[in-house]
Amino acid sequence: MQPQYQMSAQQAATLSLQQNRVLRNTFMLLALTMVPTVIGALVGVQLQFSFLAGSPFLSFMLFLGIAFGFMWGIERTKNSGMGVVLLLAFTFFMGLMLSRILQVALGFSNGGSLIAMAAGGTGVIFFSLAGVATVTKKDFSFMGKFLFIGMIVVLLAAVANIFFQIPALALTISAVAVLVFSAYILYDISRIVTGGEDNYISATLAVYLDIYNVFVSLLNLLMVFSGDRD
Repeated sequence: MQPQYQMSAQQAATLSLQQNRVLRNTFMLLALTMVPTVIGALVGVQLQFSFLAGSPFLSFMLFLGIAFGFMWGIERTKNSGMGVVLLLAFTFFMGLMLSRILQVALGFSNGGSLIAMAAGGTGVIFFSLAGVATVTKKDFSFMGKFLFIGMIVVLLAAVANIFFQIPALALTISAVAVLVFSAYILYDISRIVTGGEDNYISATLAVYLDIYNVFVSLLNLLMVFSGDRD
């Protein structure tokens, strides 16, 4: 019994080290992804980048196609350096796409403050929920199905509102998206901590998308409730 106990203890220690390494590498790569995102956003704002603005539905579908193409490529190459390259290229693309809402925000007299508030709020949400997941080490995998359903509902509602253009629905979508993707932060960090995700590139992609969607949704809400027109 003694050797078996020692083996189990060694396996637990090895597993803990692996999980800590994945978590550390995820946070490091996540910080790195912010660089091309910011560069992409700045380039987009400077060039007044607009992605098929004349056709919102076609623009949205094309965006999803490119985004899913990137994500497919990242998952296929997640065990090599090419996975990191594709991830950074994807975050640059997402920064370009972010520039459109930033241009709208900067059209407000307090646009800079709104962007800073959205970024600060996103940071508070991320660090708070990441802290809960890493400190408690609780398994939040039970949330997976509910969050996936919530994400699909948000996506379908967003597509529908491209046609209906209902302000109240847009607000509801943004509010629900903040809740869903905030919960996804907790879920995705928990998966790393509990060993459910052992690839730091896949983990970074998931958490990056959570943060991105929380930021965009928060900024949408702030523009509605706190934006000051010139």
